[in-house]
Amino acid sequence: MQITFLGTSSGVPTRSRNVSSIALRLPQRAELWLLDCGEGTQHQLLRSDLKMSQLSRIFITHLHGDHIFGLMGLLASCGLAGNVQRVDLYGPPGLNEYIQAATRYSHTHFSYPVKVHVVQPGIIYEDDEFTVSCSLLHHRITAFGYRIAEKDRPGRFDIEKAQALQIPSGPIYGKLKRGETVTLPDGRVINGNQLCGPTEIGRKIAYCTDTIYSEGAVELAQDADVLIHEATFAHQDADLAFQRLHSTTTMAAQTALVAGAHKLIMTHFSPRYAPGNTIELKDLLHEARAIFPKTDMAYDFMDYGVPRRREAELTPINK
Repeated sequence: MQITFLGTSSGVPTRSRNVSSIALRLPQRAELWLLDCGEGTQHQLLRSDLKMSQLSRIFITHLHGDHIFGLMGLLASCGLAGNVQRVDLYGPPGLNEYIQAATRYSHTHFSYPVKVHVVQPGIIYEDDEFTVSCSLLHHRITAFGYRIAEKDRPGRFDIEKAQALQIPSGPIYGKLKRGETVTLPDGRVINGNQLCGPTEIGRKIAYCTDTIYSEGAVELAQDADVLIHEATFAHQDADLAFQRLHSTTTMAAQTALVAGAHKLIMTHFSPRYAPGNTIELKDLLHEARAIFPKTDMAYDFMDYGVPRRREAELTPINK
């Protein structure tokens, strides 16, 4: 699982930061998922090493322009290129109407299936490898945060040990690899867990923007390997954050701390903190690290590979 930040500015793009979008690459299944799709996202994808042909799911937090204005352009280009099989869109009420109106007035026709899923708090997608859930955040309009959780997998199967026990190969190996208990033809009962290495703990990503400090964000970030949280404002500008229902650096850090997240990556920064101003982005990073030391600050085209944890590392770092 690799995260690529395609846009890290809030509201408007700057010379160095585009508006909100994050790509999640799932190399084990050759898929690409997007979280939000601000204006210019397809240009950012073209400048990256990501393959647009692998795009399969897009999760939209809310319908403000800096999170959706790139959606129709991206979908239309995918259709013209003819290399996308299907795209599933997830988002709040109104997303389907937005897509329908844009396609109607722009006379756009998709050459591949596009399905819109209107989300409600809870699990919104699940397959054999992943579960995706969402919770309500606290913003000026309906906004959702997302949690993408990879399911735990049995550890490496020890074929040599199985052969030493004279366990016949075939379908039995498959059951043992899954950790199942099987009875052999000779009557022996073998627990598959005894032949597998440490469980591969599923990785968990939480994405929370736009919001002020929210219990929904804390819920999504519980024991997350990485929490991606907006930090539009410095702590000194908390009054603005409350007025506009955006987070400060300290709110993002407090969310990570309370949730027991293992890493915080801040994004969605106001252009007011450009170099040379009274408060700069480096000051925002210092503020957050004072509360939650394992904090980093995202920048456009930053890649982050989500590491795996072993069973011994399951306990949240603040417990």
